[in-house]
Amino acid sequence: MNQKFLYLLIDLLSIFFPLVFSFHPKIRFYKHWRTAWAAIALPAVIFIGWDIWFTGMGVWGFNPQYITGVYFINLPVEEVLFFICVPYACLFTYQCVNVISGRERLSAEVSNALSDVLAIGLCLVGLYYHDRWYTVVTFISTAVVLAIFSRVWKVSFMGRFYFAYLFILIPFFIVNGILTGTGLPSPIVWYKNLETMRLRMGTIPVEDAIYGMLLLVLNVALFEYLEKRRPRSGPL
Repeated sequence: MNQKFLYLLIDLLSIFFPLVFSFHPKIRFYKHWRTAWAAIALPAVIFIGWDIWFTGMGVWGFNPQYITGVYFINLPVEEVLFFICVPYACLFTYQCVNVISGRERLSAEVSNALSDVLAIGLCLVGLYYHDRWYTVVTFISTAVVLAIFSRVWKVSFMGRFYFAYLFILIPFFIVNGILTGTGLPSPIVWYKNLETMRLRMGTIPVEDAIYGMLLLVLNVALFEYLEKRRPRSGPL
């Protein structure tokens, strides 16, 4: 395989199996496509804008060896697809491990306490590393969103989100590991060390795990909101 298609292949493989299993008779996630695609679209616009900004600043960038060379502004098209393919796979996982089972995994008290600890911890770390763009923007943004969801809006899905995130971390480490250079001579996506804490999980910056959490909690929030507003035509 031509290595210029590697990032594109990662995108396609990320969404391929969730798409196929969306038609499984016990899952039928295709029934939720209308709300799922809408829940993916708005965060994608926000994160693509963020990506354009940080790429322009040199906070991160992309190895031309592993991309097709087709760009949207200053982003490889593969990076734009990432914000569609990966959130779809994660919403599919969220639906499978939580909603379909019909069980609440964490009580509201536990999930709110977890949100509080994360929000405070992320805020403190973000303020400490206030001179590092990736760390401060990612950690403070995530802290604010978690605090709003748990203490202002008092949403009911955070327990389900945290439980699903434990499963989502498995493909996260695989996909992000490859993107950041695991098993490759050089990374597909590189980061400017001066803009991070310089702490890595293997090849993955710690910030990536929080960045992913922020993206996915926004996807889940919109999905849950739109599902509640969706007209019901009967049992699925």
